[in-house]
Amino acid sequence: MKLGIIGLPQSGKTTLFNALTRNNTPTTASAGRIEIHQAVVDVPDPRVDKLSGMFKPKKTIYAKVTYADIAGLEAGAAKTGISGQLLNTLAQMEGFIHVVRCFADENVPHPSGSVDPARDAASMEGELLLNDLIAVERKLEKLVDERKKGGTDKALNARQSELFERLHKQLSDNLPLRGMEFNAEEQKELASYGLLTRKPILTAFNLGEGQSAPQIEVSHPTVALQGKLEMEIAQLSPEDAAVFMQEYGIEEPSLNRMIRLSYDLLNQQSFFTVGEDEVRAWTVRRGAGAQEAAGAIHTDLQKGFIRAEVVAYDDLASLGSMNEAKAKGKLRLEGKEYIVKDGDIVHIRFNV
Repeated sequence: MKLGIIGLPQSGKTTLFNALTRNNTPTTASAGRIEIHQAVVDVPDPRVDKLSGMFKPKKTIYAKVTYADIAGLEAGAAKTGISGQLLNTLAQMEGFIHVVRCFADENVPHPSGSVDPARDAASMEGELLLNDLIAVERKLEKLVDERKKGGTDKALNARQSELFERLHKQLSDNLPLRGMEFNAEEQKELASYGLLTRKPILTAFNLGEGQSAPQIEVSHPTVALQGKLEMEIAQLSPEDAAVFMQEYGIEEPSLNRMIRLSYDLLNQQSFFTVGEDEVRAWTVRRGAGAQEAAGAIHTDLQKGFIRAEVVAYDDLASLGSMNEAKAKGKLRLEGKEYIVKDGDIVHIRFNV
């Protein structure tokens, strides 16, 4: 799972990256340079803590999210053409966190001279839209040239032309592609194009102290936080952070919620494996079957899948042990078509 943190210069991208990852990457402006920093973070999940307490394993492993702090995407970039290096990095991301500046700070002047969250939010979405529109138009021109030259697969050309005409209409109406539905064949066709507005996006309003989130309508999830404050909390030891949060009446760092939102953004869920050696959270898409979930653990488990032993987290947590879950009939045997639920504890029976 990889999410790119994007935003206009001086929006607080790196501040947020440091807060999420507990890094100390310098927050000075990159002055248009392409800079990319990456780090992997645990997805906070009290269910993992509970299971670890029950089984007392040698290792406890949380689900992971990779965040990339991506500098270099600025207003007007798509008009002149986003550089190959930057476009390649953006295309590799599964989704984006768009940091929108709401705070005023005379020591950190806004590049445009004034803070306007609505304008900045629209500006970045416009860059992504324009990039995709240019890419789609180039593809349509190529398809026309192929038809003129002849000798190409006419049926394939017709299918691609119909698909990219639909994309062109959506983008020409100033609408992102993530709102469109595609069948399996179309999804496979589009996978290699890295169209940026197909990717899910979470808008993070970066507030100043005492500020409320702006009332801006966007078509995707949002979160409001004080990036600088969150970074300061993240740099503290767990003990000092707890004291700091208590002093300011903060029950939970906003970043924990943001990490969970990131997980949700990519339509992912957790299931668990448990035992004396390891308690671990695994990531799988929502709607995945048991055999696909087995593949998230190891390809051999997917190939040799026989059955899955499944118990719901709530049942195991309330009963207190796997033996009790078995005695109460809460441990089930499921086949490969079983749709894994968020929080399922799963043991795969397999034979290779």
